[in-house]
Amino acid sequence: MRILWLKSDLLLPLDKGGKLRTWHLMRHLARRHEITYLAFREPDQPAADVEGMKEVAARVETITRREPAKGTLRFYVDAALHLVDPLPYAVGKYRSAEYRRRLEALLARERFDLIVCDFLFPAVNLPKRLPCPAVMFTHNVESEIWRRHAETKTGVLGRLLYGAQYRRMLRCERRELARFDGILAVSDADRDTFTRLYPGAISQPVHVVPTGVDTDYFEPASSDPQSRAMVFTGSMDWLPNEDAMLYFCREVLPAIRAEIPDASLAIVGRTPTPAVKKLAEEHGVTVTGRVDDVRPYMKEAAVYIVPLRIGGGTRLKIFEAMAMGKAVVSTTVGAEGLPVTDGEHVRLADEPAAFARAVVHLMRDLDERRRIEAAARALVVARYDWSAVAGELESALQRFALRQAQGERTMPLPARAERVEARATGQLS
Repeated sequence: MRILWLKSDLLLPLDKGGKLRTWHLMRHLARRHEITYLAFREPDQPAADVEGMKEVAARVETITRREPAKGTLRFYVDAALHLVDPLPYAVGKYRSAEYRRRLEALLARERFDLIVCDFLFPAVNLPKRLPCPAVMFTHNVESEIWRRHAETKTGVLGRLLYGAQYRRMLRCERRELARFDGILAVSDADRDTFTRLYPGAISQPVHVVPTGVDTDYFEPASSDPQSRAMVFTGSMDWLPNEDAMLYFCREVLPAIRAEIPDASLAIVGRTPTPAVKKLAEEHGVTVTGRVDDVRPYMKEAAVYIVPLRIGGGTRLKIFEAMAMGKAVVSTTVGAEGLPVTDGEHVRLADEPAAFARAVVHLMRDLDERRRIEAAARALVVARYDWSAVAGELESALQRFALRQAQGERTMPLPARAERVEARATGQLS
């Protein structure tokens, strides 16, 4: 197949879960299919990042765009300018006349068998009519992330602002999903949520492409039996991760320290926000920023924590920790969509006191820790190596492309989207 892959950014550096998921899947697809990759790039992004993309794509097309860092004045000014935008800020900020022109030029001069829109965000630049089938690859249910943001805010203004963004995202996600011939989700939970939220928008079944992990790269690394270290890894400019660390340090860590005074925490990940950087002022808390390799930090940890209260999709970080044979303590939201069993592969706890007890227990009970570590590693090796997951994706994409060849496309993309939008706004009975 000749695939046009649309993304909001380059995959390199591999410092986000969504980037890692796409990279591993594309790496396997590129062995048998020709992929053209279109994305934004930062003005100061190294040329090596563009060149490195050729490992997973035959051709890479980029449009220069600068993303304001979260927490900066420019970020807040940019967000304020979108307050009256009918699109949610997370989508509207990627609207680009240059991206759309480049996309239309590619479609006009070349024949593609399939378009893959990776995440919701590039869809804002799609033309109304497309010459080939198009598939949306969703890594989250975006509206659910914003709903949970709104629910966790304590101030009135915060609830109002995030509530407004949630409602805009709900409308946007419904409208955009209706435009596609196929939808890929990363978990059964996300598939079921899409079906529940948008019953009239999705005419084709949602295909699940589960999360995988590189089990050779993330090899077992047991911690010191006396270790009292905890670790969290992830992009620290992503709001759910920021919320998780602020919540953990304020509401969970004090209870752990009451039992184990020398317990330490490493927060490992790119672009920590000012609020996250401030956590390093607390004794025993380290905020690293971007690192070239997360494995040394994970190796030292007795417990890998995932105290997420907001999220969607699946947590690639959990599979990486499990592949390294780490004992994971997560909230239910943090492990949402993953085929793990509480008490067997991970420990799940949602209340601060229960989360703290689970961490303390694993630090003190080495036999229990080793049992969970072994079961976690065995599960991901047996069922979730990337090569098996990529094969499932390839089969799904071929089926979507084949439908068009057999004339099974039932409605032009814009017509279907307009019908769903009319139904959602009460203009169509």
